[in-house]
Amino acid sequence: MNAEFEQISINPGFMKHNGGVLFRTISETEYEFKSIINENHLNAAGITHGGYLSALIDAGAGTAAYRSANNTQCVTISLDLKFIGASKAGDEITGFTKILKKTNTLIFLFCELKCNGKIISSGSGVWKILTTKPSKLGSGK
Repeated sequence: MNAEFEQISINPGFMKHNGGVLFRTISETEYEFKSIINENHLNAAGITHGGYLSALIDAGAGTAAYRSANNTQCVTISLDLKFIGASKAGDEITGFTKILKKTNTLIFLFCELKCNGKIISSGSGVWKILTTKPSKLGSGK
């Protein structure tokens, strides 16, 4: 599979605005992503805001769902998160996603975020595989 990370935050949006996410495929059921923590990702205590970690898991795990569904659009149905540790500005956060089960319409997965070799957050979620592709903005369709 692809050993190189690729930037997945190429279109304008939340994750691109917040520094982007690098992503790679490890196998048909395993994926990895990473991002660098910036000052604007911190909360008042000076550690990475849980909302940013949530968005990072949603983006990375959502891309894993998309890839495992043969590049078919997916949307998050549920995402259960646990915050275990902390990170700070300048830290590299690495996410690992494992697809647990895939049906014709749903993808079940587990994801964890690590910083400096320690788990800082984990999540499990369900993604819905969309059966119709949304029209492109401005296409008039």
